[in-house]
Amino acid sequence: MTLEHIELLSAALFCLGMYGVLARRNAVLVLISIELMLNAVNLNLVGYAVFLDPGRVLGQIIAIFVITIAAAEVGLALAIILRMYKNRGTANVDEFNIMKW
Repeated sequence: MTLEHIELLSAALFCLGMYGVLARRNAVLVLISIELMLNAVNLNLVGYAVFLDPGRVLGQIIAIFVITIAAAEVGLALAIILRMYKNRGTANVDEFNIMKW
């Protein structure tokens, strides 16, 4: 497997995640799509680290930081989504207009 293969796989995953963010209406599915995009970035980071600088683990360390931030983001976003679902009775992002003036 070459670096180009990893880049193509990463680009495909990122495009699928972007489609999920733009096309989905359910907030949980939008969150899953964002996680897919973050995993595509992690795959790209690790791929570049392996092929361009095999002696160091900088890409893997940055990927671990991205995973940590993503876990915190998911926890906070799920808490917000659950609160909105409790108040509104739906997880549809089109109906979340609470922050409008």
